[in-house]
Amino acid sequence: MGVELTRQRFLRTLGVGAAGTAMLGAAGCGSSKRTRKASLPGVTPSGSYVRTFLSRPDLLPPAIQVRKSASGTAPGYIFISPAKGPGQYGPMILDDQGQTVWFDYSREKQVRDFRAQSYRGEPVLTWWEGRVSSIRGLGEYVVLDDSYSEIARLEAANGLSGDLHEFIISPDDTALVTIYSRVRRDLTPFGGPDDAAILDGVIQELDIETGELLFEWRSLDHVGVDEAYIGHSGNPDEDFDYFHINSIDVDHDGHLLVSARNTWAVYKIDRDTGEVIWRLGGRQSDFEMGPGTGVAFQHDARRQPDGTITIFDNGSHPPVRERSRAIVVELDMDAMSATMKREYVHPNKRLLAGYLGSMQTLPNDNVFVGWGAEPFFSEFSRDGELLFDARLPIEYTSYRSYRMKWKGYPEEEPAVAAERRSGGGVTLYASWNGATEVAVWEALAGPERDRLRPAATALREGFETTIGVQTEEPYVAARALDDAGRTLGVSEVIEL
Repeated sequence: MGVELTRQRFLRTLGVGAAGTAMLGAAGCGSSKRTRKASLPGVTPSGSYVRTFLSRPDLLPPAIQVRKSASGTAPGYIFISPAKGPGQYGPMILDDQGQTVWFDYSREKQVRDFRAQSYRGEPVLTWWEGRVSSIRGLGEYVVLDDSYSEIARLEAANGLSGDLHEFIISPDDTALVTIYSRVRRDLTPFGGPDDAAILDGVIQELDIETGELLFEWRSLDHVGVDEAYIGHSGNPDEDFDYFHINSIDVDHDGHLLVSARNTWAVYKIDRDTGEVIWRLGGRQSDFEMGPGTGVAFQHDARRQPDGTITIFDNGSHPPVRERSRAIVVELDMDAMSATMKREYVHPNKRLLAGYLGSMQTLPNDNVFVGWGAEPFFSEFSRDGELLFDARLPIEYTSYRSYRMKWKGYPEEEPAVAAERRSGGGVTLYASWNGATEVAVWEALAGPERDRLRPAATALREGFETTIGVQTEEPYVAARALDDAGRTLGVSEVIEL
């Protein structure tokens, strides 16, 4: 996110006072302009690349390729949670140039559904964190404040494990989460064993502060196995995922909208009784489905302010159509009919996402689409013009992708690396993981640690900014300034 400065303001930043101390940044083995193949123990590069930084050699985020530069896009950063590929993965915030804004590789467990939300009127970051077992997640839910400090960690109730597919904070500041509960059922009426393992799709609403269970809904109590579009393998110990819950949304009247991948349907659930109010699509649709409104193996059903419903329609796995799409469906509640309003497809005609995926309607009516198993994320105008397109390296995926506004103020201090130039002077490399308000980096130099003076200034450029300094002083540091010249943070002093 670039910042324009007048020459007067730029020069004024040179006069800001002396530096304090902060975290030491050690020199690494790369460049902010370069990518390199991953070379971690037990990791095969397989043609994928990661970004490296001299000031933060511990960070190896995937290098994002911007295929179509942003033009007419909505404001905000891009939120993804890279997984599966070589190198490091975890929650990641990007700018429109594909540059890393914040990356957290420190999580020992996998992360899914990373996004910005609001909790008690304050902006927060949220995600699911845990172990992925086949088609479901076994883990818990994490909430961070704008300093990237953890303020809540939530487990599912009744001894169950939280699933990766959904964690939304409701308007009532409660958590709505998905769970896959393994139970045994007689499936002989459906061609299965008499004691088959089946996954019950569960919704829980939880009090975030106390973990108290406020509401629970189970698919097997309300949706029959005969609604599934997949069959049983015949193995009684193989989990039969007949429902596959993958999104929850709060409708305008407070009831819930639930997407079930394997029944090809969206369900409206009464939040008081648990009863199904209506089905959109699937074998028992309550709506007459107009041309193009039927979905297959879909994800991410959301009610929009204008009453339409948006859905990411995978159309696969196995393939049902030629490519995945994001659609907007209008419901006529009097005629009980569904009409296609708009459809968004990637220019790559072969883009067919077998799993994962998301569709987000932005405040300016643009649409942001995460292509799930295909490592792309794109923004379209309301009318379908491709405004931005980027991709992860080969083998990486992101369950969902979002564009969201965010301001981050990390508790950790800026990082810096420095090296003497052969022709004289010093080059500094400055970064601050997650700091969104930095506009200018100022190099400080001096004869002693506590006697540093401004020596050079550079506009922030990407995650890591390079600053050339004409100095022979033995001590240097970097200071982060906002666009008004105010000090945001100072690195630790380095002795050259």
